[in-house]
Amino acid sequence: MDVIEITRQLGKAIQADERYAKFVVAREANEKDDALNELVGKMQLIHMSYQHEASKEDANEQKLEAYEEEFMGIREQIMANENMKNYEAARAEIDAMMNYIVGLLTECVRGEDPETCEPPKEHECGGECSSCGGGCH
Repeated sequence: MDVIEITRQLGKAIQADERYAKFVVAREANEKDDALNELVGKMQLIHMSYQHEASKEDANEQKLEAYEEEFMGIREQIMANENMKNYEAARAEIDAMMNYIVGLLTECVRGEDPETCEPPKEHECGGECSSCGGGCH
């Protein structure tokens, strides 16, 4: 087997994983949530208004602050939405799984034994990338 074929098999296994199924359900619930999508649309418009004002040579600081406050208020509403909470939780599980997989592959590329290697745990990182070569961000 070649690496690409094995990678495709890994992709199928990921899509068969219960974490992926939860993520898909949560994403679809978000897409169908009209109230949530309306809030997201409002937030995007506020962001565009903020960017437009900020790009002006004589940008009005009061307007910028008002846009920022409105943006944060809508963001809080979005994050309080039950569908968004479920989506964020499911996405975090997928992200953790993918980080683990990439970590395993990284260790293999570094020459570690594919049968026994484990990626460094996040809490083991001291924040100094020169000690491990980075790759966690």
